[in-house]
Amino acid sequence: MKLSRIALAGGVAASTVLLIAGPAAAHVSVQPVGEAAKGGYATLNFKVPNERDQASTVKLEVNFPADHPLSSVTPQAVPGWKIAISKSKLDKPLEVHGKKITEAVSKVTWTADEGEVAPGYFQQFPVSVGALPEDADQLVFKAIQTYDNKEVVRWIEEPTAGGEEPDSPAPVLKLTAAAEDGHGGAADDAEKTDDHKATDTDASAKESSTAASSSTSDTTARTLGIIGIVIGIGGIAFGVLAGRRRSA
Repeated sequence: MKLSRIALAGGVAASTVLLIAGPAAAHVSVQPVGEAAKGGYATLNFKVPNERDQASTVKLEVNFPADHPLSSVTPQAVPGWKIAISKSKLDKPLEVHGKKITEAVSKVTWTADEGEVAPGYFQQFPVSVGALPEDADQLVFKAIQTYDNKEVVRWIEEPTAGGEEPDSPAPVLKLTAAAEDGHGGAADDAEKTDDHKATDTDASAKESSTAASSSTSDTTARTLGIIGIVIGIGGIAFGVLAGRRRSA
């Protein structure tokens, strides 16, 4: 009886460790640098952890959402990795800045050349994207991770309606509300404020210059007037003295 109880307790303990270790496993995820606002542009980091002790990650494939195609996708170079960009035709062309876009990036693939994600490490793969859709709250990027032992892990399961995380969740990007002033609103306001300040400064400078000129003119006129009076008084005095001398 004691041995059976010990074996049962050991089995329960082992299953508890497996249950605890399961949810703690990391997976491929996506995070924006700053905010990912609807209708705007953002830089995304696809974070790839290595979950294997005896294998290294040598390939990552990220599929971009077909229901919300992005007109601009530009990956950043990652040392030791080759990048391949796949495009596909759009059923409905996009209009961006007055131009029609008939194809969009459907997949970006990173393949290890001289680098790899070794056990116990992770790697980030940055991508600049836009314009983000205005009629969606999130974007789902299905990812495929390949190890050097030929194992392939598919992170392609979308979130459930109840909010529970699936076993192999796909990277999900949450979108924030669009800015009310549109792209570069803050910069435009700053420029306008600087323009108003510059205009006010110029006006003040002109007023100061005008006031200074007026003050200088008044001072000059007064000085000349005083000089004229002094000269006139001197002339009168000279005339009086001359008359007295003639009389004498």
